[in-house]
Amino acid sequence: MKAMRMVGEKEEAGPAPEAREGERSESERAGGAGPACGEPLGSRNGVPDPEVPAKKSLRRYTAAYKLKVLREADGCTKPGETGALLRREGLYSSLLSSWRRQREAGEFDGLAGKKRGQQSTSRDKLTAEVKHLRRETQRLARKLRQAEIVIDIQKKTSELLGIPLNSPDDDEND
Repeated sequence: MKAMRMVGEKEEAGPAPEAREGERSESERAGGAGPACGEPLGSRNGVPDPEVPAKKSLRRYTAAYKLKVLREADGCTKPGETGALLRREGLYSSLLSSWRRQREAGEFDGLAGKKRGQQSTSRDKLTAEVKHLRRETQRLARKLRQAEIVIDIQKKTSELLGIPLNSPDDDEND
């Protein structure tokens, strides 16, 4: 610190006051560990610290790991076992909930042998068409069974009432 004196309108710098016996300077009081005045934080001897702190990345979990943790969590029967599992693995309970939803939706089923690249859409179209045709065949088979039942009832009714039915051969002769 410099002592300043005012003489008229001019400022003159006088000699710095001397340290008293037993007093320490600011840098000595700070232990010399911190940066000096005007020096950027994280630097020593005027050289900035080149190391950039690493940004924490998100954890990614494999399907096998998720299934393993879910099996362990499903096996927990005593109170507090699930919490101990979560603490041991460093997980949150919300992850278990979302992983259970994914498992129920079948999202883990095909992850092991999934091929990379564009998937063939022709196979998907054929599969969808086959499903549609099978449903249509089942619907028509039901209608046919109903029609046969109705025809049988008509035959039995005509026999009971004594009404002769035309056979298909008779219709061709007319």
